[in-house]
Amino acid sequence: MKSLRIVLLLLLCCNVFVGFAQEKTKKQLRIERRQEKEKEIEKLIDAREFEFVAQNLSSQIFNFVDLTTNPNFIKFKPDFVKSEMPYFGRGFSGLAYAGSDTGLKFEGKPERFTVKKNRKGYQVDVVVKGQQDFFNLGLSVGFDGSATLSVTSNNRSPINYFGAISTIKEEKKP
Repeated sequence: MKSLRIVLLLLLCCNVFVGFAQEKTKKQLRIERRQEKEKEIEKLIDAREFEFVAQNLSSQIFNFVDLTTNPNFIKFKPDFVKSEMPYFGRGFSGLAYAGSDTGLKFEGKPERFTVKKNRKGYQVDVVVKGQQDFFNLGLSVGFDGSATLSVTSNNRSPINYFGAISTIKEEKKP
């Protein structure tokens, strides 16, 4: 009788341990999610079709500006770049005064679009000619999708945006 109880107890313990051994730990789940995100980001970068949305910026005039309440984006495609970004910096010659210039709003075909992979992520360099200016866009993208965008142009002081990239969201037409 006593040996029967011991055998049943051992079988029950083995059954419980096998069940726990098959479950994934939180660490394994976190690693799998990170790997999936890395693959998603790699697909976006390889296709050269993604959207950058900034959460904050820094410029020579302002140390830190929160952009979470301001709609902003830059859509990157191999044959087209469209920017709707706010600008908090100093403008030089060639810019309009009296409020007609409302930020980094331009669209056009990129004259150069290069992508390089490094050990920390990707470096995307794009040159676009706007109506009145040339824009050099340097986008550093981490494997997790976080990104830093540096914008330099002929008629403006440099500015840096901090945010993330994602798939392009289609605009809703009324």
